[in-house]
Amino acid sequence: MSEGPVILLASISPRRRELIAFGNWAFSVSAADVDESERPGESPSRYVLRLAEAKARASAANAGKAQVVAAADTTVVDKGTILGKPKDAADATQMLTRLRGHAHQVYTGLAVLKMDTGQLLTDLCVTDVPMRNYSDVEIEDYVRSGDPLDKAGAYAIQHAKFQPVESMRGCFASVMGLPMCHLVRTLAQLNISPHADVPANCQKSLHYSCPVSAAILRGEEAG
Repeated sequence: MSEGPVILLASISPRRRELIAFGNWAFSVSAADVDESERPGESPSRYVLRLAEAKARASAANAGKAQVVAAADTTVVDKGTILGKPKDAADATQMLTRLRGHAHQVYTGLAVLKMDTGQLLTDLCVTDVPMRNYSDVEIEDYVRSGDPLDKAGAYAIQHAKFQPVESMRGCFASVMGLPMCHLVRTLAQLNISPHADVPANCQKSLHYSCPVSAAILRGEEAG
């Protein structure tokens, strides 16, 4: 491992810090405040990829020449509609009511910027997320906890009490905010390898048997 951080994570999200640690890279973090407004007619994939790149470039000022900047943007998409972070408790309640009992998609755009050459690499993970038919009381209790208010779609898949998801067949880490196998395969293009078994660490920590990690690392379009 190099003396200084190899990666600058363009996020101060505790969830993304937890996830990137699975690779045992030396990394530092930097806030990346960008305008997350949608553009007219913008597709979900273009939206998250644009914001991921914007975050990477916004954090580049805090990166050293030997570093790569890794940035991600995650959004929830239900029947073609992008659901960002709720404005308030009422908005969170409305989103959770809308999402229950059926599957939606989580889009995560990934951008990696190599500082010494300016090379930018991007990747996209799209995951189907089937929500269980939780009750109005459960929604009320969860919203009262405050947890949904800083999360796209107003939920955290990993929340131990609410447990909004019925079953998963895709990338759990992406729904949390950082698709780790996508990051590994993107960094491999820059000859940067993890110092740990990322799929094993991810599955052990998240208590999830991932059915798509091998396919993603082979370069397949899996999410």
